[in-house]
Amino acid sequence: MLNPPRSLRAVYPGSFDPITLGHVDIARRGLKIFEELTVAVVRNPRKEGLFTIEERVEMIKEVFKNEPRIQVESFSGLLVEFMRRVGARAIIRGLRAVSDFEYEFQMAVTNRTMEEDVETLFMMANESYSYVSSMMVKEIATLGGSVKKMVPPIVVERLRAKLAPPRRAVRR
Repeated sequence: MLNPPRSLRAVYPGSFDPITLGHVDIARRGLKIFEELTVAVVRNPRKEGLFTIEERVEMIKEVFKNEPRIQVESFSGLLVEFMRRVGARAIIRGLRAVSDFEYEFQMAVTNRTMEEDVETLFMMANESYSYVSSMMVKEIATLGGSVKKMVPPIVVERLRAKLAPPRRAVRR
């Protein structure tokens, strides 16, 4: 088995609303290639998430608390500017299906156009998680279904707390 030298820091950007086991798998596999990985939670003012940026960062830090080579930060603005700030030259992106490729390809070319030294590494989703998306997780959880096989335990807990019906005052 080839053991190429690990190099560089990579950035794994996304909304992670919430982080799924597919995201976790991509991040851990990214560490087989890169010395360090920054999970970058994107602040998108046009998108309102179920979880706040701070909640997402907190959950992701909890998921990777035993992995010192993974840092978690939030950012807004251009990804290439964030990469300059953290000293990264590579972007990791997960692909679940062919339908993901067109958008990801467009983003990769755009980022490289803005910063020619930036490379994007596409990683195929593990087949166990190729059907999982944050949007699907939220929909299932909202409808009362179990997402235990799709997200880390901390996310299951936070989804329950966030989506729990409000308690009614008991009249006597």
